[in-house]
Amino acid sequence: MSKRVRCLFGTDGVRDVANKGTMTPEMALRLARAFVFFLTEGGRPRPSLVVGRDTRRSGPMLESALVAGLASAGADVSLLNIMPTPGVSFAIRKLGAAGGAIISASHNPAEYNGIKFLDHQGCKLSDEEESAIEETLGDSLLDDWRPTGASIGSIGGDVSVIGAYVDWLADFIDSLDMPLIADCAHGAASDVFPQLVSRLGAEAVFIGDHPDGLNINEDVGVMHMNHLAEEVLRRQAPVGIAFDGDADRVLFCDGRGRIIDGDIMLWILARWMKSRGELGGGVVATVMSNMALEERLGDVGIPVCRCPVGDRYVLEMMREKAMGLGGEQSGHLILAPWVSTGDGLFTGLAFLRACRELGEDLDSLVDRFGRYPQLLRNVAVSDKKDVLQSDRLREAVSAAEERLGEWGRVFVRASGTEPMVRILVEAKDPDLMAELAESVSAVIRRLSPIKE
Repeated sequence: MSKRVRCLFGTDGVRDVANKGTMTPEMALRLARAFVFFLTEGGRPRPSLVVGRDTRRSGPMLESALVAGLASAGADVSLLNIMPTPGVSFAIRKLGAAGGAIISASHNPAEYNGIKFLDHQGCKLSDEEESAIEETLGDSLLDDWRPTGASIGSIGGDVSVIGAYVDWLADFIDSLDMPLIADCAHGAASDVFPQLVSRLGAEAVFIGDHPDGLNINEDVGVMHMNHLAEEVLRRQAPVGIAFDGDADRVLFCDGRGRIIDGDIMLWILARWMKSRGELGGGVVATVMSNMALEERLGDVGIPVCRCPVGDRYVLEMMREKAMGLGGEQSGHLILAPWVSTGDGLFTGLAFLRACRELGEDLDSLVDRFGRYPQLLRNVAVSDKKDVLQSDRLREAVSAAEERLGEWGRVFVRASGTEPMVRILVEAKDPDLMAELAESVSAVIRRLSPIKE
């Protein structure tokens, strides 16, 4: 049987400029109906669903269309309004819902928006499940399927789950024993994280916590860590924490203004979870994680498995290998004993707790991790597929890897959204790294020159 191929769904749901292309109210309504049809055909008739969104101006517009589609297909809907993506996942489990939907474009600028669906465990749908929903969009049964009377779904709200989410987070860490600077990216964490800090009685200065519908991720959050670093240095704070627009990612900076990324967090959290007997078989990292992660964890007997970029692939391998921790360099981490999707707020608390219980000095982590230098090149091409299938490219990569030996690696992949091929070269020797990155880039440019 051939594997279904997705066309509409990307690596994180359906995403586009809001009110254009694939992210119009009309598409939101039809996607919602297809999702309910998919659940009903899978044995979950009249499903109960929860819906949350981030702070974008287009959010209420798309929410109205999405909820209308869900109810018209017979689903009972609970609206959470503005809620972090992991908060929606929490709500699904808390309320025993059949699934949910999040209206967010995560770290993208305000003009974008997106829709991603979650299953009854609060997990993102698999590629196969999203492909099945795409197929349903073109099914004539979807147009004919029109519940009436009492079979039409209901629409209500349940903001109490926000308080339950904050309580659950606060109970996990009990206390925050250091002042911090918190960057909420003018996104979904802007209300929840201050509530959490207040609940813990902690001292914090907030930035990026005044969303106006148009400023989400604008020069703030995990995509613009220099802003947080400057504030930490200016205020002489011991640590800074930053989220993205929907708060499923988190990054830190130390008291010297240096970024503590997902790889360093995986290094700390893996050792902490192992000490608690909760790590399982090891750690899942993506192909983009620094080789220093494998070295540092190898020193303490913790294996690392690699998977393609994307948190859904991280979770799939975690389940396959029975590993309790996985994540990406970008700060999207999953701690399986507690959460079923990336939760920036929970990960941030867990990291701070792990540092405290392991006796780690935050200001020394970057130095002690000792990352390999990395160089990422983006090469514009006319045909990504032809480039990646080329024998000449494979030969160039093999030659580069031979020169690097065990002290580096070369990774080449197509961009998921742009006509580009991305080359990542990692090496202990920065000069050799730059030379090899240019040689592989040159081969790609010759293979697929941009047509004027």
